[in-house]
Amino acid sequence: MHILNLITIVQEVQSLQESVVEYWNLFIAKVPGMLLAIVLIVIGYLLSTQVAKFFKRTVSIRARDPLMINFLTKTVKIIVVLLVIMLALKVAGLGDIAGALLTAAGASAFIFGFAFKDVGENFISGIILSFNRPFNINDTVKIDDIFGKVKSMEFRYTKLKTFDGRDVYIPNSDIIKEAVFNYTEDGFFRLDFIVGIDYEDSIDHAEKVILEAVKNSDGVYEDDQHESFVIVDSLGVSTVNLKVFFWTETLEYRKRALDVRSGVIRNVKRIVIKNGLNMPADITEIKLYGTQTSIPVTVEYADDGQEPKENKQ
Repeated sequence: MHILNLITIVQEVQSLQESVVEYWNLFIAKVPGMLLAIVLIVIGYLLSTQVAKFFKRTVSIRARDPLMINFLTKTVKIIVVLLVIMLALKVAGLGDIAGALLTAAGASAFIFGFAFKDVGENFISGIILSFNRPFNINDTVKIDDIFGKVKSMEFRYTKLKTFDGRDVYIPNSDIIKEAVFNYTEDGFFRLDFIVGIDYEDSIDHAEKVILEAVKNSDGVYEDDQHESFVIVDSLGVSTVNLKVFFWTETLEYRKRALDVRSGVIRNVKRIVIKNGLNMPADITEIKLYGTQTSIPVTVEYADDGQEPKENKQ
């Protein structure tokens, strides 16, 4: 009995040894192909980089869209790398594995499509945006509550740089679904501000001098479609509030546009005062509570003859 068991064990060990030797010989036979496959993958990766650069240069000659060019360049590079990997598997004698991978990829695409729905949705949205989108690189846009400059577009997200220095990555599918406000697409942007004048001042005269000051300010643009104008916006507690509208031509929405606005406000203030128009401050109401019957306050004029100062005694 023991002898039979011993013979069986010896036979199994011999069979295992034969299997190991057989697989080892097969492995040794495939080593040259595997080494060649590794070399092909390395060369293919370097080649994909050069092909992507050549594609980018070629497309850049005919197109002036950095976002689309970068997106398509990355797509071409990925396709070249995948083709090289499939070729390397075939050279290594693993053609069956390559075919199985393709089959598995097709089958798993449907299965994992539900699990990675958002990833696929963002990828498809990225493809759509690369050909048809409401912005270009460095455009100032507002998407939902996010306001900033477009810096890049990847397969899954679009990167915005906000004006306070934060980098925001917005999923491409959200851009497809949300309203996109482009502030610099055509290079024109309208700005406005409020000017308060005294109730005793002539509104027509104020509108005339303010409009003249606006038109003579640096950075203000005006033509048939971009017109500066002044309207009565509201009646305040102590002022008639005029709202001033004007256009500026700029692709730099934030700093350049705000610089122009600041210059216009300075010019309007100077012209308003020069023409004898008053810009009174808001009226402050003082109330007495409880047993109070008076508040000891004296009013003195400043040394420069400007508005009186209130001093509590």
